[in-house]
Amino acid sequence: MYFLLRWIINTLALLIAAYLVPGVSFSGFWSALIAALIFGLINAVIRPIMIILTLPVNLVTLGLFTLVINALMFWLASAVVKGFTVTGFWPAFFGALVYWIIIILVNLIEKAD
Repeated sequence: MYFLLRWIINTLALLIAAYLVPGVSFSGFWSALIAALIFGLINAVIRPIMIILTLPVNLVTLGLFTLVINALMFWLASAVVKGFTVTGFWPAFFGALVYWIIIILVNLIEKAD
């Protein structure tokens, strides 16, 4: 049950990011639902590998390069999921940033309960 709730929350966070960031769009709720699942899988599998491979750059930039990695993972999810469109790097960057902020706020609210 917890998995389904988190999946819906992530889907809503992606939809909010698409609403707020020009250049990020969904063709419908189902594509957002699939995108949330794929984005979660990408973040669970590919992102840790990318973090390790870019560790020297991450150390030099004091961790700010992680934002670039998040944008690339967001952009990769849009390339995999039909109906999820990101028009370039900057929309992916700001879309991933908005998504991250929403998820952080949801986690803070969840811990407060």
